[in-house]
Amino acid sequence: MTKIFGLAGWSGSGKTTLMTKLLPELVSRGFRVSTVKHAHHAFDVDQPGKDSYEHRQAGATEVMVSSANRWALMHEHRGAPEPSAQELLAQMSPVDLIIIEGFKKEEHAKLEVYRPSVGKPPLHREDPHIVAVACDVALEGLPLPRLDLNDIPAIADFVLAHCGLPERKRQEEGAA
Repeated sequence: MTKIFGLAGWSGSGKTTLMTKLLPELVSRGFRVSTVKHAHHAFDVDQPGKDSYEHRQAGATEVMVSSANRWALMHEHRGAPEPSAQELLAQMSPVDLIIIEGFKKEEHAKLEVYRPSVGKPPLHREDPHIVAVACDVALEGLPLPRLDLNDIPAIADFVLAHCGLPERKRQEEGAA
């Protein structure tokens, strides 16, 4: 069964930076990992002038693009409410772990990425689903485990242990 774990934090806290460092660490340990990223604004993965863009603009609810290297499915809400993280996860292929970036109000276990320099309050005080805080400075009176934001192996260890995923033999670079 696929395990779910989240990274939550304010914009500018370093969630994406942590994700791009954590993913290769987990993959090198032999885990298959997928991600879900929440965007707070309108975004587009398609380019004007491309056939798939034209299909979407013409009213298609879903457009799939496929090649020898990859496929992508775009789904237009067309006025329907934004789906929850759980509804989106149901659309994904099985893997060992899915890491969700964002969706900070959803009810899955999360690591808060916190930087006091961003000037926003910590999320863990209001969110019982935050199970630890990754920070680049010491924090006084933190009621949760504090992880060094720059210690990627320790963060990977924490995520795997929290999700109950057994440690696997580290894959050698270049090995399949």
